[in-house]
Amino acid sequence: MSAYDIERRREIFKKTKGRCHVCSGRLIFKNYGMLGARGSWEVDHGTPQAEGGTEHLNNLYPAHITCNRSKQDRPSRSARMEHGRTRAPLSAAAEERARVKQAVAGALTAGLVGARFAGPVGFWIGLIGGGIAAYALDPES
Repeated sequence: MSAYDIERRREIFKKTKGRCHVCSGRLIFKNYGMLGARGSWEVDHGTPQAEGGTEHLNNLYPAHITCNRSKQDRPSRSARMEHGRTRAPLSAAAEERARVKQAVAGALTAGLVGARFAGPVGFWIGLIGGGIAAYALDPES
Protein backbone atom coordinates (compact mmCIF):
# COMPACT_ATOMS: atom_id res chain seq x y z
CA MET A 1 0.00 0.00 0.00
CA SER A 2 1.20 3.49 -0.86
CA ALA A 3 2.26 6.01 1.76
CA TYR A 4 -0.21 8.41 0.10
CA ASP A 5 -3.93 7.69 -0.11
CA ILE A 6 -5.69 8.12 -3.43
CA GLU A 7 -7.05 11.59 -2.62
CA ARG A 8 -3.61 12.86 -1.63
CA ARG A 9 -2.13 11.41 -4.81
CA ARG A 10 -4.89 13.08 -6.84
CA GLU A 11 -4.02 16.47 -5.27
CA ILE A 12 -0.32 15.97 -6.06
CA PHE A 13 -1.06 14.77 -9.63
CA LYS A 14 -3.29 17.77 -10.35
CA LYS A 15 -0.59 20.25 -9.28
CA THR A 16 1.17 19.82 -12.63
CA LYS A 17 -1.83 18.72 -14.69
CA GLY A 18 -0.48 15.17 -14.92
CA ARG A 19 3.04 16.08 -16.02
CA CYS A 20 6.33 15.03 -14.48
CA HIS A 21 7.75 18.01 -12.64
CA VAL A 22 11.28 17.01 -13.67
CA CYS A 23 11.01 16.32 -17.43
CA SER A 24 7.46 17.61 -18.12
CA GLY A 25 6.45 14.29 -19.72
CA ARG A 26 2.92 12.90 -19.42
CA LEU A 27 1.98 10.75 -16.45
CA ILE A 28 -0.89 8.28 -16.14
CA PHE A 29 -2.70 8.56 -12.82
CA LYS A 30 -3.64 4.87 -12.54
CA ASN A 31 0.00 3.85 -13.10
CA TYR A 32 1.13 5.19 -9.74
CA GLY A 33 4.00 3.11 -8.41
CA MET A 34 3.99 0.70 -11.37
CA LEU A 35 7.67 0.63 -12.36
CA GLY A 36 8.03 -0.07 -16.08
CA ALA A 37 4.44 0.90 -16.98
CA ARG A 38 3.90 3.73 -19.46
CA GLY A 39 3.53 7.05 -17.63
CA SER A 40 4.28 5.44 -14.27
CA TRP A 41 4.96 7.89 -11.48
CA GLU A 42 5.52 8.39 -7.81
CA VAL A 43 5.61 11.28 -5.40
CA ASP A 44 8.82 13.30 -5.32
CA HIS A 45 9.87 15.71 -2.61
CA GLY A 46 10.94 19.00 -4.23
CA THR A 47 13.28 19.59 -1.33
CA PRO A 48 14.53 16.12 -0.43
CA GLN A 49 13.64 14.81 3.01
CA ALA A 50 17.38 14.29 3.57
CA GLU A 51 17.74 18.08 3.23
CA GLY A 52 14.82 18.88 5.55
CA GLY A 53 11.98 18.61 3.02
CA THR A 54 8.51 18.08 4.46
CA GLU A 55 5.36 16.14 3.57
CA HIS A 56 3.52 19.45 2.99
CA LEU A 57 1.70 19.61 -0.35
CA ASN A 58 3.88 22.51 -1.52
CA ASN A 59 6.90 20.17 -1.37
CA LEU A 60 5.29 17.16 -3.10
CA TYR A 61 5.30 16.76 -6.88
CA PRO A 62 4.46 13.98 -9.34
CA ALA A 63 7.46 12.56 -11.19
CA HIS A 64 8.17 9.61 -13.45
CA ILE A 65 9.61 6.85 -11.33
CA THR A 66 12.82 6.95 -13.38
CA CYS A 67 13.11 10.75 -13.08
CA ASN A 68 12.51 10.65 -9.34
CA ARG A 69 15.00 7.87 -8.71
CA SER A 70 17.71 9.39 -10.89
CA LYS A 71 17.23 12.68 -9.01
CA GLN A 72 18.04 10.88 -5.73
CA ASP A 73 18.53 13.46 -2.97
CA ARG A 74 19.43 16.39 -5.22
CA PRO A 75 17.29 19.51 -5.38
CA SER A 76 14.64 19.52 -8.11
CA ARG A 77 16.19 22.48 -9.93
CA SER A 78 19.38 20.55 -10.74
CA ALA A 79 17.38 17.53 -11.95
CA ARG A 80 15.16 19.75 -14.14
CA MET A 81 18.21 21.44 -15.66
CA GLU A 82 19.25 18.08 -17.12
CA HIS A 83 16.01 18.28 -19.15
CA GLY A 84 16.47 21.95 -20.09
CA ARG A 85 13.91 23.13 -17.55
CA THR A 86 14.30 25.52 -14.64
CA ARG A 87 10.92 25.18 -12.94
CA ALA A 88 8.01 22.81 -12.44
CA PRO A 89 5.11 22.89 -14.91
CA LEU A 90 2.54 25.58 -14.15
CA SER A 91 -0.45 24.64 -12.03
CA ALA A 92 -3.85 24.87 -13.71
CA ALA A 93 -4.57 28.17 -11.94
CA ALA A 94 -1.18 29.67 -12.82
CA GLU A 95 -1.54 28.54 -16.44
CA GLU A 96 -4.95 30.22 -16.69
CA ARG A 97 -3.54 33.48 -15.26
CA ALA A 98 -0.67 33.34 -17.78
CA ARG A 99 -3.08 32.68 -20.66
CA VAL A 100 -5.27 35.64 -19.70
CA LYS A 101 -2.25 37.90 -19.37
CA GLN A 102 -0.89 36.92 -22.78
CA ALA A 103 -4.39 37.21 -24.31
CA VAL A 104 -4.70 40.81 -23.07
CA ALA A 105 -1.27 41.66 -24.45
CA GLY A 106 -2.04 39.96 -27.76
CA ALA A 107 -5.41 41.68 -28.06
CA LEU A 108 -3.98 45.13 -27.41
CA THR A 109 -1.06 44.64 -29.78
CA ALA A 110 -3.20 43.27 -32.60
CA GLY A 111 -5.85 45.92 -31.97
CA LEU A 112 -3.32 48.73 -32.29
CA VAL A 113 -1.82 47.24 -35.45
CA GLY A 114 -5.31 46.77 -36.88
CA ALA A 115 -6.23 50.38 -36.06
CA ARG A 116 -3.06 51.62 -37.74
CA PHE A 117 -3.84 49.88 -41.01
CA ALA A 118 -7.64 49.64 -41.08
CA GLY A 119 -8.99 52.22 -38.65
CA PRO A 120 -11.68 51.45 -36.03
CA VAL A 121 -12.88 48.26 -37.76
CA GLY A 122 -9.30 46.98 -37.91
CA PHE A 123 -8.91 47.77 -34.21
CA TRP A 124 -11.87 45.58 -33.24
CA ILE A 125 -10.93 42.77 -35.58
CA GLY A 126 -7.34 42.84 -34.30
CA LEU A 127 -8.47 43.07 -30.69
CA ILE A 128 -10.69 40.01 -30.92
CA GLY A 129 -8.44 37.96 -33.20
CA GLY A 130 -5.28 38.81 -31.28
CA GLY A 131 -6.85 37.91 -27.96
CA ILE A 132 -8.13 34.57 -29.20
CA ALA A 133 -4.84 33.67 -30.89
CA ALA A 134 -2.71 34.67 -27.89
CA TYR A 135 -4.94 32.79 -25.43
CA ALA A 136 -4.51 29.60 -27.47
CA LEU A 137 -0.70 29.69 -27.16
CA ASP A 138 0.95 27.45 -24.58
CA PRO A 139 2.23 29.76 -21.83
CA GLU A 140 5.06 27.33 -21.01
CA SER A 141 6.61 27.28 -24.47
